[in-house]
Amino acid sequence: MSEETMENENEINPLQDMIQHAIDQNYNQANNAFNDMMTVKMSDLLDQEKIKMADQIYNGAESDEEDPDEDQLELDLEDEDEEESEEDEEESED
Repeated sequence: MSEETMENENEINPLQDMIQHAIDQNYNQANNAFNDMMTVKMSDLLDQEKIKMADQIYNGAESDEEDPDEDQLELDLEDEDEEESEEDEEESED
Protein backbone atom coordinates (compact mmCIF):
# COMPACT_ATOMS: atom_id res chain seq x y z
CA MET A 1 0.00 0.00 0.00
CA SER A 2 2.84 2.41 0.74
CA GLU A 3 4.28 1.68 -2.73
CA GLU A 4 1.02 2.74 -4.37
CA THR A 5 0.95 6.05 -2.52
CA MET A 6 4.57 6.70 -3.43
CA GLU A 7 3.78 6.02 -7.10
CA ASN A 8 0.84 8.42 -6.95
CA GLU A 9 3.01 11.10 -5.37
CA ASN A 10 5.63 10.66 -8.08
CA GLU A 11 3.05 11.09 -10.85
CA ILE A 12 2.72 14.67 -11.98
CA ASN A 13 -0.75 16.11 -12.18
CA PRO A 14 -1.13 17.39 -15.76
CA LEU A 15 -2.90 20.52 -14.56
CA GLN A 16 -0.13 21.33 -12.10
CA ASP A 17 2.39 20.60 -14.83
CA MET A 18 0.66 23.01 -17.22
CA ILE A 19 0.46 25.73 -14.56
CA GLN A 20 4.12 25.27 -13.67
CA HIS A 21 5.09 25.62 -17.34
CA ALA A 22 3.03 28.81 -17.57
CA ILE A 23 4.67 30.22 -14.43
CA ASP A 24 8.08 29.36 -15.85
CA GLN A 25 7.02 31.10 -19.10
CA ASN A 26 7.39 27.87 -21.08
CA TYR A 27 4.25 28.63 -23.05
CA ASN A 28 4.84 26.02 -25.74
CA GLN A 29 5.12 23.28 -23.14
CA ALA A 30 2.08 24.64 -21.30
CA ASN A 31 0.15 24.60 -24.57
CA ASN A 32 1.22 21.00 -25.23
CA ALA A 33 0.14 19.99 -21.72
CA PHE A 34 -3.23 21.69 -22.23
CA ASN A 35 -3.71 19.98 -25.59
CA ASP A 36 -2.88 16.61 -24.04
CA MET A 37 -5.44 17.16 -21.25
CA MET A 38 -8.14 18.15 -23.73
CA THR A 39 -7.35 15.16 -25.94
CA VAL A 40 -7.81 12.81 -22.99
CA LYS A 41 -11.09 14.48 -21.99
CA MET A 42 -12.45 14.37 -25.54
CA SER A 43 -11.47 10.72 -25.90
CA ASP A 44 -13.28 9.90 -22.67
CA LEU A 45 -16.41 11.73 -23.83
CA LEU A 46 -16.34 9.98 -27.20
CA ASP A 47 -15.97 6.62 -25.48
CA GLN A 48 -18.98 7.40 -23.28
CA GLU A 49 -21.06 8.31 -26.32
CA LYS A 50 -19.99 5.12 -28.10
CA ILE A 51 -21.10 3.10 -25.08
CA LYS A 52 -24.47 4.90 -25.00
CA MET A 53 -25.03 4.30 -28.70
CA ALA A 54 -24.07 0.65 -28.46
CA ASP A 55 -26.43 0.25 -25.51
CA GLN A 56 -29.24 1.82 -27.53
CA ILE A 57 -28.57 -0.31 -30.60
CA TYR A 58 -27.88 -3.70 -29.05
CA ASN A 59 -29.79 -3.55 -25.78
CA GLY A 60 -32.73 -1.43 -26.87
CA ALA A 61 -32.07 1.22 -24.24
CA GLU A 62 -33.94 4.47 -24.70
CA SER A 63 -31.98 7.61 -25.42
CA ASP A 64 -31.60 10.13 -22.65
CA GLU A 65 -31.78 13.02 -25.08
CA GLU A 66 -34.31 15.65 -24.25
CA ASP A 67 -35.79 18.17 -26.62
CA PRO A 68 -33.26 21.04 -26.60
CA ASP A 69 -36.15 23.49 -26.86
CA GLU A 70 -37.40 22.37 -23.45
CA ASP A 71 -34.21 23.56 -21.80
CA GLN A 72 -34.29 26.88 -23.61
CA LEU A 73 -35.85 29.60 -21.51
CA GLU A 74 -38.08 32.07 -23.23
CA LEU A 75 -37.49 35.73 -22.59
CA ASP A 76 -40.35 38.18 -22.64
CA LEU A 77 -38.52 41.08 -24.25
CA GLU A 78 -41.65 43.00 -25.20
CA ASP A 79 -42.42 43.90 -21.60
CA GLU A 80 -38.88 45.12 -21.00
CA ASP A 81 -38.94 47.24 -24.16
CA GLU A 82 -42.26 48.77 -23.16
CA GLU A 83 -40.96 49.54 -19.66
CA GLU A 84 -37.81 51.11 -21.07
CA SER A 85 -39.78 53.21 -23.53
CA GLU A 86 -42.07 54.39 -20.71
CA GLU A 87 -39.04 55.31 -18.61
CA ASP A 88 -37.51 57.17 -21.56
CA GLU A 89 -40.72 59.09 -22.09
CA GLU A 90 -40.87 60.04 -18.40
CA GLU A 91 -37.25 61.22 -18.49
CA SER A 92 -37.84 63.28 -21.62
CA GLU A 93 -40.87 64.94 -20.02
CA ASP A 94 -38.79 66.02 -16.99
